[in-house]
Amino acid sequence: MATQSVNLRNRRDPAETIQWSDDSPLSMDVETRAGSISVRHGHFAGGAADRVEVIEVDTGSVRAMILPGRGMSIWRMEASGIAFKWNSPVAGPVHPSLVPVFDPNGIGWLEGFDELVVRCGLESNGAPEHDSSGRLVYPLHGRIGNLPATSLAIEFDEASGRLEVIGEVLESRLFIKRLRMKSRIRFQAGTADVELLDDVTNDLTTPTTVQLLYHINIGSPVLGEGATFEAPLDSLAPKDSLSAGEMDRWNQFDAPESGYTERVYFAKLRADDHHHSKVMLKSADGATGLGVTVNVRGLPRFILWKNTAAEGDGYVVGMEPATNYPNTHSFEQAQGRVVEIPGGETELFRVKLHPLVDAESVRVMSDKIKALRGDDQPEIHALPRPGWSPGA
Repeated sequence: MATQSVNLRNRRDPAETIQWSDDSPLSMDVETRAGSISVRHGHFAGGAADRVEVIEVDTGSVRAMILPGRGMSIWRMEASGIAFKWNSPVAGPVHPSLVPVFDPNGIGWLEGFDELVVRCGLESNGAPEHDSSGRLVYPLHGRIGNLPATSLAIEFDEASGRLEVIGEVLESRLFIKRLRMKSRIRFQAGTADVELLDDVTNDLTTPTTVQLLYHINIGSPVLGEGATFEAPLDSLAPKDSLSAGEMDRWNQFDAPESGYTERVYFAKLRADDHHHSKVMLKSADGATGLGVTVNVRGLPRFILWKNTAAEGDGYVVGMEPATNYPNTHSFEQAQGRVVEIPGGETELFRVKLHPLVDAESVRVMSDKIKALRGDDQPEIHALPRPGWSPGA
């Protein structure tokens, strides 16, 4: 008798397994003077994504998928049929219970990394750090991206067309810390921009320090051979000697290359009188791009991560506004790059995403970046900069 098989699950795209809940109070259609916005609430089913909560917001110009169970990350977006995401070998989203953040090697965070936007922090946001006995003290990129929202709500204004998905994520440890991040992800009916407004509060009575980094990751089709990155640089330096070897084309990207090793560049950006700066990844033909507006008052440092490996190995570029450079916590603290928050006080962090879906919107963003850049030449370091990179 011939062997027979029945496929109960063959997941090529994790989004195909989402079970939407029409009965959820978070699922709604909102009519505003500026247009309609639809919201769906559900969970992934099966595999490593099983039970991962998801909220989809569709403004008519952009469709974004938010993961409340993964630190209010944005998994992916789509605008005018263009996908804004990357193809991580992890193929998540991965339920946080399956991500060994405190694996003794310190890099367990990588087992859940596949979002368009994931926050790194809050206690530490950089490289893993071990003490003199080899015990892990700070894991890679911290915990916030693998913690669930403890509260979740949707607020909207019919007159303006604004809708916000609001979640609070708590990072705490008895006697040590209680950091509360209130995240508002803001949409506007009829527009494609998505704004992240995060308020981080120290709920204890004693002062503490915070680090935060927004890992904004974009792959094909925006990224491809000939794609470029534009920014109003004030200063720039390679992270290490390998990155220094590509300083002549630090912002240019090639086709996927098997075996490519990441290059990383540290920067400070110029900003306007309101502390706003802008950067953009632009496709080779200039027809699409992803722009980012960042308030440098809260996020004064910027990192470009080039990882143009083979598609199956994670072909991606990361644009990363941050409070500091993602070195070990002790190195950054020694350089004064931690945010001090007194007991009961709050710090504000602001980032806005601009999906650019035609040549005109790309040109407009490019012109804004050029205006911020001005006529003064940036400070470019050919080698790793002392105080920015350990050992430089």
